[in-house]
Amino acid sequence: MQLKLVPGNSAGTVTAYYLSSTGSKWDEIDFEFLGNLSGDPYILHTNVFTQGMGNREQQFYLWFDPTLDFHTYSILWNPQLILFSVDGTPIREFKNEELRGVPFPKNQPMRIYSSIWNADNWATRGGLVKIDWSKSPFTASYRNFNDEACVVTPGRPSSCGNSAWLSEALDNHQRRQLKWVKKHYMVYNYCSDSKRSGFGFVFQIASPNPRYLVDFVLRCSIYNGGFSRDSYWGFYKNLYCGTEVLVQSHVLTGTQIAKSYDVVSFFPIPSTINQLYSSLYNSCLLANASNFHNDFDITWGGGRGQITSPGDVLTLSLDRASGSGFQSKKAYLFGRIDMQLKLVPRNSAGTVTAYYMSSEGPNHDEIDFEFLGNLTGEPYTLHTNVYTNGKGEREQQFRMWFDPTSDFHTYSILWTPRTILFLVDETPIREFKNMERIGVPFPKSQPMKIYSSLWNADEWATRGGLVKTDWSQAPFTASYRNFNVRPGILIQLDSSRDEKMKWVQKNHMIYNYCTDAKRFPHGFPPECAATTST
Repeated sequence: MQLKLVPGNSAGTVTAYYLSSTGSKWDEIDFEFLGNLSGDPYILHTNVFTQGMGNREQQFYLWFDPTLDFHTYSILWNPQLILFSVDGTPIREFKNEELRGVPFPKNQPMRIYSSIWNADNWATRGGLVKIDWSKSPFTASYRNFNDEACVVTPGRPSSCGNSAWLSEALDNHQRRQLKWVKKHYMVYNYCSDSKRSGFGFVFQIASPNPRYLVDFVLRCSIYNGGFSRDSYWGFYKNLYCGTEVLVQSHVLTGTQIAKSYDVVSFFPIPSTINQLYSSLYNSCLLANASNFHNDFDITWGGGRGQITSPGDVLTLSLDRASGSGFQSKKAYLFGRIDMQLKLVPRNSAGTVTAYYMSSEGPNHDEIDFEFLGNLTGEPYTLHTNVYTNGKGEREQQFRMWFDPTSDFHTYSILWTPRTILFLVDETPIREFKNMERIGVPFPKSQPMKIYSSLWNADEWATRGGLVKTDWSQAPFTASYRNFNVRPGILIQLDSSRDEKMKWVQKNHMIYNYCTDAKRFPHGFPPECAATTST
């Protein structure tokens, strides 16, 4: 396809031209052109998705002005490789590495798509430069489309036409061109981004056996280039998942590691990133088998907090004299925290069961679940909030679609550098995204411990304090079990979460600070305008 991109000040616009299949496990091959201010170059963004998984970005500047005239942007896709080319010059090759366990898009037919849209929340300098709407309309032009391909028509055999492209590969001249582009015009390569979470360059692992070293061997050839394929990353301490990272800074062979660190055994070399994640996750589950004696301290309540033998259930109680609470022994920086709770049954009006993460000090960060009790037969209110540097006021409240007192349910906090997700029984109810690019503080630098408490708040909790605690119902008891921590590297957000979250927010949300005009008469907080799922 020949494209002529938006001229002049195109900052904030994205022109996407790509191939994609449909469904939740789609394949996709992307060109995306990120606009910029007049005189500054576009960024050409490329990506490859297989079975719904992408995160394989490479970005380039072009060696010409793509707005002055038409240029040809080509995708060669055959069973051996995907090749991105600009005016016949290859800029990126993504090989079929299925023999090494790397998924490759080859089974799903794709249509060709293109769109031009406003992405000024992220596209130009991370969202710092916004669209200048005085320059609209923004127009991109297309001509001279051509396809040599296997055309898929329902009910008919696939027709491939001229099949020479099916075996096409780079020749020596094209390989020199590819190296030239990468050397002079590549501005980002996911395979050299060691700071990026979720890619497997830095892993955390725990072991219950003090003599057992888990050494995960990861060859970056899995990622189609970047680091030396003989580089190894190992972990030389027994660490609980999600708390600390120790990574060797030099290259060792497996034999050298074994001799140096008295290794008892190794995991096999992972053939796929999913196998690697699975190994990590299984080890973390083993290391983090829930035991409240090991993981938590009862911090107050004069005996009203109890851990049952052998440590699999914890209870908190409240009576007229006092409530009770506990906190984790460890602090965490990112990860997924799961806890099953069964709340105070029957007449719980006036009580609050708080389950949250928090750092320390006046400028603390905090991520909150609070369960506001109610009269018998009336629903609890699930109250959520996020604090950064001591400032909260980001409340959202929900009614639950089940009775949280009749059985245990799982309440999860998923916290990554990019998002905080609140989940109930795996159903997402709220997402608070990292929007530092528009000046919204986000908790990402202070480790947090896990806390819970059961206490009397009848001056405000139930109908604004109108309903008081009935002490004849005391003691009030909440129960906890099946605590689990998963490290941040294992976290992958399900692509279907948005639809589930929309359902919850449409049918069960009862308060959202982002729609409370009386509270914010001079305008809502900036994150409210940026997303509908804050």
